[in-house]
Amino acid sequence: MARPGLTFRSGTNVDMPLLLVVVAIASIGVVNLYSATSAYVGAATRAGLADVYVTQIYWLVVGFLVAMALATIDYRHLERFAPVLYAGGLLMLSLVFVLATDVRGSSRWIRLGSFTFQPSDFMKPLVALMTARYMQNDSRTEARGLLDLVPPLAIAGAPTALVMLQPDLGTSLIYLCCTLTVLAVSRIRWSAIVSGIGLFAAVCYVMWHWGLKAYQKGRLTSFIDPEADASGTGWHAIQSQTAIGNGGLFGEGFMQGTQNQFGFLPDQHSDFPFSVFAEEFGFVGCVVLISLYGFLAIWSIHIASQAKDRFGATLALGCGAIIFWHALFNLGMSMGVFPVVGITLPLFSYGGSSVVSMLICLGMLMSVSMRR
Repeated sequence: MARPGLTFRSGTNVDMPLLLVVVAIASIGVVNLYSATSAYVGAATRAGLADVYVTQIYWLVVGFLVAMALATIDYRHLERFAPVLYAGGLLMLSLVFVLATDVRGSSRWIRLGSFTFQPSDFMKPLVALMTARYMQNDSRTEARGLLDLVPPLAIAGAPTALVMLQPDLGTSLIYLCCTLTVLAVSRIRWSAIVSGIGLFAAVCYVMWHWGLKAYQKGRLTSFIDPEADASGTGWHAIQSQTAIGNGGLFGEGFMQGTQNQFGFLPDQHSDFPFSVFAEEFGFVGCVVLISLYGFLAIWSIHIASQAKDRFGATLALGCGAIIFWHALFNLGMSMGVFPVVGITLPLFSYGGSSVVSMLICLGMLMSVSMRR
């Protein structure tokens, strides 16, 4: 079968439910960022955060333009360039160790003049793309054994190893969860599953004793008992849960959240924007927001089920998995269900690299949807 060329589609095929939900989440996120940083207006400290919602709008515009470009291109054309793009992503992750700027003990950002970006974020859609390419070219019909899982896991394993050296536990989890989600819908032998669980346990043991930094261990142990170090490693989780609890049924009102306005809630613009939203709009607002993310996850599965080839199906599933796991981990750590691992809430948390990479995933998802 001949490979498709570079083809374009008109706007009549746009997946409107997907587009409207993405615009809704991004719009609510900008308004929430305005409230989250309103306490810094006129403040002597951290005054630079007062207008991050404006910067977020700029990044959303850039991200939407990139997503539109990807949506108009036949997604099958991306299969040709997947190895090159993936190799380029690994190269950028390697350059972090040479060019990176250290921020709070982590070297994840590369600065080019006044522009700073995080290569590990842009690696996420590339992992989904490369995994989809592998699944497309893998013609096996029998159930996979443990050795058969090595190539797709290596696709996620290479960037995971580089990112863990930065260190960045949260992003590493996203790489692995994306690939495991795609593999979960394929046929795998029970013996491979059991062996994989044992291998995972062994890796966790090694990472705990020799791979994780002290502050990362502190975050994991404080998850079990935040009160043990309430003013240290448990501070983030305690203040976040307090903010969510303050929201009650209908919330305290826009820009009225006490935890945020009085400065108790840390990283409210990046790691804990959901806590700000929950305090201001309460349980009802949380249900609406979580429902929007739930729709994205379900709609991604729907798009994958309607795709006309395996590459499109696995690409849609992988992109949807990135959005899903990001939302799940961020909401979970805000509520105290998961440890605080520094994972952003898609299109809601502040950050240019995060926003653009999420919209790249959604652009590829749109491309698959437009060619069902």
